Amino acid sequence: VQLQASGGGLVQAGGSLRLSCAASGFTFGIHTMAWFRQVPGKEREFIAASSWIGAAEYLTDSVKGRFIVSRDHAKNTVFLQMNRLKSEDTAVYFCAAGTTVISWTAEGYNYWGQGTLVTVSS
Repeated sequence: VQLQASGGGLVQAGGSLRLSCAASGFTFGIHTMAWFRQVPGKEREFIAASSWIGAAEYLTDSVKGRFIVSRDHAKNTVFLQMNRLKSEDTAVYFCAAGTTVISWTAEGYNYWGQGTLVTVSS
């Protein structure tokens, strides 16, 4: 099983980044794919998920209207389009996969990527 996250980097406040997470080694179509982020000293925070049931999408309140989660089944890849970035979005972003319909906590996911750093300068 492998989740390879990419697309992080340094961006100015108000800018955009698109994160990608390429999955392999499991059945992508029956896994909910999620994005979490973490800053030093804090717990991993749920950001967004694309459920394998009904193609439902979930976003935490702090990113609604700015971030978009999507998935490409042909490429076994999940994306996180991040727009109007703020300094408080600075974190390491992780993608995760799990078989539950949706989970708001890290415990609900079986597989994790290595993380990609997003730094938003103000």
